[in-house]
Amino acid sequence: MDTRYLRSSSRLERGAVRPVTLAIIAVFVLLAVAAWLLIIKPHQDLVDADSGGHPSTPVTATARTVPAPANVEAMDLNQLLAEARKAMNEQRVLAPAGNNAFEFYLKALEKQPGNPVATDALRETFPFAASSAEQEINQRDFNEAQRQIDLLAKADPANYTLTILRSKLDAQRKVLDKQQQQELDQQHQQQLAAQKAAADKVEAGKQAEQLAAQTAIDQQKAQQAAREAAERQQAQVARATTPAAAAATKPSGGESGEQARAAVLVKSALPRYPPNALRSGQEGWVDLDFTVNAEGNVANVRVTDSQPRRVFDRAATDAVNQWKFNPAVKDGAPAAVSMHRRIEFKLGQ
Repeated sequence: MDTRYLRSSSRLERGAVRPVTLAIIAVFVLLAVAAWLLIIKPHQDLVDADSGGHPSTPVTATARTVPAPANVEAMDLNQLLAEARKAMNEQRVLAPAGNNAFEFYLKALEKQPGNPVATDALRETFPFAASSAEQEINQRDFNEAQRQIDLLAKADPANYTLTILRSKLDAQRKVLDKQQQQELDQQHQQQLAAQKAAADKVEAGKQAEQLAAQTAIDQQKAQQAAREAAERQQAQVARATTPAAAAATKPSGGESGEQARAAVLVKSALPRYPPNALRSGQEGWVDLDFTVNAEGNVANVRVTDSQPRRVFDRAATDAVNQWKFNPAVKDGAPAAVSMHRRIEFKLGQ
């Protein structure tokens, strides 16, 4: 096959495609121009003629100071639509109260029921306004959220979005009420705990005072018992040194009084009541044998018997070792003699 013929056929086909592509592009351009002239421009002229706007979506604007509420009662229809458009451009869809797009459009419908600009604007901006109300709910500004929901209800009372917003508002209010109640309960529990701690502290102080007072009383009783025991021991020692006792220890043999004399106690020492026995309320006695030497000193002290055993032995022995005597006289000269004594330990006498 001749390749020159094939190349010539391909060039002819490409040349036929180009006019078709250009025709399609031209048709689209013509449709776009017709849409602008027949649909978009007439609608824009209608909006401009009403001195308002037709905001299908909010326009992002630079943040401005929130304006004060407007005197909507004094505005005519064109002023209301113009203020509504301005509010939409500044994103004042539902707030602040008295100066927002929804209130301007609603007032315009009061002045001219069925106004197409206001009606279309409210319908098209309803989803954005509902989002604003939902944000107020999420931020827990429940009063503002309720105001915005009420405003939305004036624009479209049958819209199902209102049911959702009201349910969410009610749920958030219940959550907040529950949290506040929990905080109140927690504060109440903390107050009760603080009051109980204070009461326990006062009670502990009273118990400590009572314990200290009882301890002081017990100490006074112990001191009194020790004094009484010491007085009894002193009386016992005094009885042991009477003339009768001295006569009982007088040596036998018939010597005259000038040549023989028994040892006479001239200095006594009271035994110390053992603290353990004093605390436990024990009583008892100790029998002692000892020697009074020619100088009148006590020596060779020995416990012969005691009751109870070894409780009072040391106290009795220490006391007797401190005694001093006028030595016994035998054949006119001082002499050592053996003696026996019972030391008693008693309480409450």
